[in-house]
Amino acid sequence: QLQLVESGGGSVQAGGSLRLSCAASGYTWCNYDMNWYRQAPGREREEREFVSSIDSNGSIRYADSVKGRFTISQGNAKNTWYLQMNSLNPEDTAMYYCEADPLQSFCPSTWGQGTQVTVSS
Repeated sequence: QLQLVESGGGSVQAGGSLRLSCAASGYTWCNYDMNWYRQAPGREREEREFVSSIDSNGSIRYADSVKGRFTISQGNAKNTWYLQMNSLNPEDTAMYYCEADPLQSFCPSTWGQGTQVTVSS
């Protein structure tokens, strides 16, 4: 069963940078697109905001709010994904989650436990 663990969150001042990591472990024969979402303080799980994704073909998408500031990538070992976040602002404050979104309908979606990012002005 696939498991995801995020890390790299922390507290920074506006204009600062952080790099989040999402490490996958466990056996699976499913194929996944990898997504980053964030949940702002006071928001419900259903209100998680899409941040970025990289699909199994390497195609990348970003939310308009992070374009030009955030960069998603996959590590050489193919079991770790990164979200480089630059020029952070207080509106980026949120819990950040990675999600493995399966291509096969009978495979489960998997979420990590999240990593907190706090940006102060």
